[in-house]
Amino acid sequence: AFSGNTNADSVVYYKLQHTIKARFLRFVPLDWNPNGRIGMRIEVYGCIYRSEVVGFDGKSCLIYTFNQKLMSALKDVISLEFKAMQSDGILLHREGQNGDHITLELIKGKLSLLINLGDTKTHPSNAQVNITLGSLLDDQHWHSVLIEHFNNQVNFTVDKHTHHFHAKGEFNYLDLDYELSFGGIPVPGKSGTLSRRNFHGCFENIYYNGVNIIDLSRRH
Repeated sequence: AFSGNTNADSVVYYKLQHTIKARFLRFVPLDWNPNGRIGMRIEVYGCIYRSEVVGFDGKSCLIYTFNQKLMSALKDVISLEFKAMQSDGILLHREGQNGDHITLELIKGKLSLLINLGDTKTHPSNAQVNITLGSLLDDQHWHSVLIEHFNNQVNFTVDKHTHHFHAKGEFNYLDLDYELSFGGIPVPGKSGTLSRRNFHGCFENIYYNGVNIIDLSRRH
C-alpha cells in the first residue's frame, strides 16, 4: 500500500526496491483523502528494455558459429524467451565428436533438457540426464529459459522455476563442436532427440555467455 498526497499540488514519489516484470498493472484505491475530492492520478516509470525478436516457421534454424573450431565448455550460460505456436520443437542443440550433446526440446508443451557427456561405452547407465520442466508452454505466451552449466553442475530454469542437478559421467565438461543451433538441428547427428521437429514460433533476446545472438545475426 502506498500513501498519496494530502493536497492538490504536492507529488509523492516511490521507488520500488525490487524490479517487477508484468503485463498489466492494477491499482485498487483503499481510502480517499477525507478533506479533498475523490480522484487519483498515477504515473509509472520503467527501465529501458531492449527487445530482439526472431521468428521461426518450423523449417528454419539460427546457427551461431564460434571462432574456435573445438571448445571445451567449462562454463556456459544460455538465456532466451520463447513463444511457441506448436507443442513440439527443438529450441537449441549442440553436440561434439565423442557423442557429447546438449538439447533443449519442447515436447507436448513441456521443456525437456537432455545432456549427454558422451561416455556411453564406459558407463551406459550414466550416459545422459533428461530433465523436464513446465507445462502448457505452447500457449502462445512468452516464457523464459535459463541454462547455467559449470563443470558438471547445471541449473535449469523455466519461468523462474529452477531445477539443480549434476550431469552424470566421468568428465566435468562437454566436449562440443563450434556450432550452436537455435530452432532446430540443421544436420541430424547421433543425439537421441525425441521429435526432431523444428521450432515454430518466436525467440526473444537470445544470449550465449553474454553474446546477443539475434543482434549478431542481424549485423553479420
